[in-house]
Amino acid sequence: MSKDIEEIEFTIFDTETTGLDPLSGDRIVELAAVRFRGEKRLAVFESLVNSEYPVSLGAFNVNKISKEMLVSAPKPQEIIPKFLNFTQGSSLCCYNADFDMGFLYNELRILGLVQKQNIPVVDLLKVARVVLPGLERYALWYVAENLGIKVKQEHRALSDVELTLGVFYKLKELSKARGGSGLEVFNAE
Repeated sequence: MSKDIEEIEFTIFDTETTGLDPLSGDRIVELAAVRFRGEKRLAVFESLVNSEYPVSLGAFNVNKISKEMLVSAPKPQEIIPKFLNFTQGSSLCCYNADFDMGFLYNELRILGLVQKQNIPVVDLLKVARVVLPGLERYALWYVAENLGIKVKQEHRALSDVELTLGVFYKLKELSKARGGSGLEVFNAE
């Protein structure tokens, strides 16, 4: 893999879900991603997902994704393979990777798809804790605000990906300003 963070392809992705726990049956209802290298966007992926699992009231109150919105959405067996193809050859990146990767791995398990070992994943929550030590909290919106990004978090997959992308760029910039290459903080090597 390249030693220059500007040459690595990343795919920042986000999920919206029916609830908080994939092990209790919660599923992905929206999946979005932006693939990029350096400052150049290469592609965008976005889809609702009809998992035929009810969206909890708590999840609806956050993401506003209703049962009616999902009726004509593609099923996971159609979307998850397309997403995997979209991310092929890139380092996955998300904010709070345990959450999103937990849901992605659960979908792979349900669909009987082979889970790739050693998928490179950058957790921007962990990066933020290293680059911005001592913040009062590390919610995505709070970190973005502290980095000067004045965009409201919408809790929809693509808008959250866009916000996360802005955080990625700012954290990379801060890391480089401190004399690093970015790779040591982003653990993308």
